[in-house]
Amino acid sequence: MVTEQQVKESLEEILTPGAMRSPVKLNLVREIAISDQKIDITLASAALSPNAQDWLKSKVSDAISQLPGVNQANVNFVETTSKEINDVSSVIAVMSGKGGVGKSLVAALISIALARQGKEVGILDADITGPSIPKMFGLGGVRPNSSETGILPVLSKLGISIMSINLLLEHEDDAVIWRGPIISKVIQQFWEDVLWGKLDYLIVDLPPGTADAPLTVMQTLPVSGVIIVFSPQELAAMVVKKAVRMAKQMKIPILGVVENMSYLTLPDSRKRLELFGKSRSQEMAEAAGAPLLAQIPVDPELAQLCDQGKIEHYSSEILDSLSQNFIQALPIKAKQT
Repeated sequence: MVTEQQVKESLEEILTPGAMRSPVKLNLVREIAISDQKIDITLASAALSPNAQDWLKSKVSDAISQLPGVNQANVNFVETTSKEINDVSSVIAVMSGKGGVGKSLVAALISIALARQGKEVGILDADITGPSIPKMFGLGGVRPNSSETGILPVLSKLGISIMSINLLLEHEDDAVIWRGPIISKVIQQFWEDVLWGKLDYLIVDLPPGTADAPLTVMQTLPVSGVIIVFSPQELAAMVVKKAVRMAKQMKIPILGVVENMSYLTLPDSRKRLELFGKSRSQEMAEAAGAPLLAQIPVDPELAQLCDQGKIEHYSSEILDSLSQNFIQALPIKAKQT
């Protein structure tokens, strides 16, 4: 007799319209009933339009019917919200009290490193007034699909699920002129109304400061820990320490710190030039009570790839080290998909 696992495996090659992930990875499979040569499968309707449901019903029915010994396959949908079916193992916030230190860059690099390890990863761009994630990933002009029951995130080339306010704007340079309560509501909707499905990690790119947006994330989302990003300047270090204190006051573990723009390697001599002053990595690690995950240099290639929307092409020893140190810093291993 066909097993439930065989049924799920038969669905892995089906890419859900708009999400480009299988119904299993989206956690849409609600129930599988196997009786003799008949299989009844119930799928969640969250964020799927009627046309997408019809297409998925046909594909799922065809896939199950091809299993040995199966003569009848029935596919039904049950009304659900995205919040009811999302299954995210670890929510990691990337924050800093200071703007312009590279939070979005670090969030993107960590996501890329994890995706290359075969993890299911998503990025929630909570920087509503200054979003940069879509630009880095070359998603200009891409629009997420949605229905009355939810929104489907956009998938990057590596398979990273991304949701950002810039994906919803008519033009990427349109200004978002909203007050704090509205911004907080949008962040909450990005968490509850977006169909993230099954994820090992959801990386949240926070805006600078310690006001409404970071507070909303820390109070609303089940944050497993935060990563603090800073640059070597004394002024930046002073402001970033406010974010450290905020995380501690909210009793959220600080998993590690990342120093961005730490140095520039001169091409001829390979000598390191500290453009923004002496490294403060040890000072910040001690202030945070957390390990130093990486010192990211000023890298013209990385900057160019970000501008071109090709950050997923980036590869370096620094990126590998950041990934390894990040995994080691996690208090709980993410569930395997």
